Amino acid sequence: MALIITDECINCDVCEPECPNEAIYLGEQIYEIDSHKCTECVGHFDEPQCVQVCPVACIPVNPQFIEDKETLWQKYRRLQLVAAKPDAAT
Repeated sequence: MALIITDECINCDVCEPECPNEAIYLGEQIYEIDSHKCTECVGHFDEPQCVQVCPVACIPVNPQFIEDKETLWQKYRRLQLVAAKPDAAT
């Protein structure tokens, strides 16, 4: 399951630096989450850090990217491999 930031986002800037996968970025109007990098913090933390710090609770599960825990672990491992080997294919 990847997360998504809804249009209730107030651009407070607190979520982006909390993401261990660098999946959060400033979009055209609000912050957005790259679903291919979001692991809901699996592998890093027990809870999604962006959800923990969001003052307006605008970060639900993205219904377009429903993934089970094992899939999130696989994504985490792939992202760690890419981070360790910058020239590795994604």
